[in-house]
Amino acid sequence: MGLMSKILGGGGTRTAEDYVELDLDDVAADAGEAAMQVHIAEIDGQSATIDIKDAVYDGDVVIADITRLRTKDKTVEHVLDELRQVAREVGGDIVQKGDDQIIVTPTGVTVGREKLGR
Repeated sequence: MGLMSKILGGGGTRTAEDYVELDLDDVAADAGEAAMQVHIAEIDGQSATIDIKDAVYDGDVVIADITRLRTKDKTVEHVLDELRQVAREVGGDIVQKGDDQIIVTPTGVTVGREKLGR
């Protein structure tokens, strides 16, 4: 399993306990408040899109796990349509990474379509 698979998922279910908060005091003593955050979400139905929409409207990036939706084709399409509309409304971007993740970005942020280092 590569580094990016470990970061962005690569099978299995992730919980908040799977992430370790790193102490950045040595790196940035006076970083201040971030202008943008990256949120990790898990979509298990259409109601889960509400928090994702709010985050994108607030100017944040969302990486969402959609593995629980794979067997529900109509639900997947409804969720993707809603998230596409949000990305369009804010002038952001939306991409699907493999079969299991969606990345939605806010105004002025796009997702590169090519892998780095190639």
